[in-house]
Amino acid sequence: MPDRDNIQIGQILIDEGLITAEQLEAGLREQKKDSAFICTTLVKLGFLQEEKVFKVLSRHLNIPYSKLNEREIDPLIIQKVPAKFASHYKIIPIGFDGSSLLVAMTDPLDVRTLDDIRLLLGVEVRGVLASETEIMDAIRKYYGVGADTLEKIVSEKSAFEELRVQAQEVQDLETMAEDASIIKFVNQILSEAVKERATDIHLEPFQDELRVRFRIDGILYDINIPETIKYFHPAIVSRIKIMAALNIAERRLPQDGRIKVKVIDYELDLRVSTMPTIFGEAVQIRLLSSGMFLELEKLGLMPEDMKIIESVIKKPHGILFVTGPTGSGKSTTLYACLARINSSAVKIITIEDPVEYQLRGINQVQVNPQIGFTFAAALRHMLRHDPDVMMVGEVRDYETAEIAIRSALTGHFVFSTLHTNDAAGAITRLLDMNIEPFLVSSSLECLVAQRLVRVICPKCKVAVKAEARKEIFSQIKDIEFNPKKAGLYEGKGCEYCHFTGYRGRSAIYEILVVNEAIREMILARASSQQIKQKAVSQGMRTLRQNGLQKVFMGETTFTEVVRVTQQEELP
Repeated sequence: MPDRDNIQIGQILIDEGLITAEQLEAGLREQKKDSAFICTTLVKLGFLQEEKVFKVLSRHLNIPYSKLNEREIDPLIIQKVPAKFASHYKIIPIGFDGSSLLVAMTDPLDVRTLDDIRLLLGVEVRGVLASETEIMDAIRKYYGVGADTLEKIVSEKSAFEELRVQAQEVQDLETMAEDASIIKFVNQILSEAVKERATDIHLEPFQDELRVRFRIDGILYDINIPETIKYFHPAIVSRIKIMAALNIAERRLPQDGRIKVKVIDYELDLRVSTMPTIFGEAVQIRLLSSGMFLELEKLGLMPEDMKIIESVIKKPHGILFVTGPTGSGKSTTLYACLARINSSAVKIITIEDPVEYQLRGINQVQVNPQIGFTFAAALRHMLRHDPDVMMVGEVRDYETAEIAIRSALTGHFVFSTLHTNDAAGAITRLLDMNIEPFLVSSSLECLVAQRLVRVICPKCKVAVKAEARKEIFSQIKDIEFNPKKAGLYEGKGCEYCHFTGYRGRSAIYEILVVNEAIREMILARASSQQIKQKAVSQGMRTLRQNGLQKVFMGETTFTEVVRVTQQEELP
């Protein structure tokens, strides 16, 4: 767009009171760097809200404004414009007006772009105002992630034919993986995962498709990917393997690796795992933010639970176990505890598999079972370095458990994790490993079970209707809250939360403090159920009870708490 048009539009925005002359001047300086539409630049600088500015422009320029996230576009209309054109020009077709194809774009006054599109498609084209954010979201929604990249490869017939053949030679795999388009496509998948707040990426080959799924807030979602992706499966896997320094020639055995990348200004640590299946190698990528740092206050602990945890982690010796299934946030809780007590006066060493987050001032050790450097071996050597606090990523066997417990009895405080359903179950698990009851009772200080529940989306949060409230309360036998005053909410579902009603997660906890009464029960080899009942009688809240507190505080839903605590009976 010519400078005079940008200045003219800028003046309209000043006259409408949306920006100041100084902001327009700053916008024009920034706009010259990338030749973007002035309104897009002003939005990126934070001077304007997209919806407001486009409504004003629509009125002044007499050009329709389309809210793309509020409309469904016919797939037959989408097919009128190839994905590579849509991505290159940042446009998307939305329908016909007579013989003219209506195309949503941020700058409908850009005559050059309209002429290019008209020439490429061979039809009359008219521009309609839409925000760049919504256009790019629509391109991903209707064409699929990386559609422009795959379309480009398909258009280069010779390269496409090579990719359709399952390469057998290592040099073929290397050539395919280093193709610029394959590199770009893998980067697009990673960028999309970051935008969607995904914690995991799953690439799963089947007979006639390659499925890509993201885990978002603990739930797996299929990602819209062009069907032609199935032809690029070997190339994509090889590219990921090269990034993770894995052996691309080995396709018969599972492999694990790590990648450090920067995606959309985020420093990411990627844990990569490949697994051979009957239709090719499946890939799982765990996304970990290198800069992630959580404080205890941000974990979702109730004030009374926070006091318990703080008092326990400051003890000079003993063990704190965090229990729960994979992906329940155990490591995050342990890191937050370590960060709270970390100081120049305390020496902290961790043994992990793998090291997920790097903490300043803490000695972190990565185990390597392939060369015999196991948790148990690392623990023995760790004791020679005179630590005050130790963290063992996971207690998996008798040897590791015994050394950890004896360390706790000789003046060290130990943090670790176990895979059990509830807090009391950790005691039974240790006894099942043949650890003597007297060692367990004298070393344990606290057991914490946890789960992650999805949080109600703040954009579409509404009060639960009276009939639904009645149904929920009929399922709860004993609660501490007044049903009339309890706040029950749910998410209707909106664009912001991908119509799930949830966005983000918070933890719920079951904290069992090992006191004298519990120690006596451990020595008597009482069952985990008996220990749990005793702890509840002394004031411990179960996972579900803690979850119900968050339901009545309006943070999550009853359905969500029931989903993540299915092993418990309703209180």
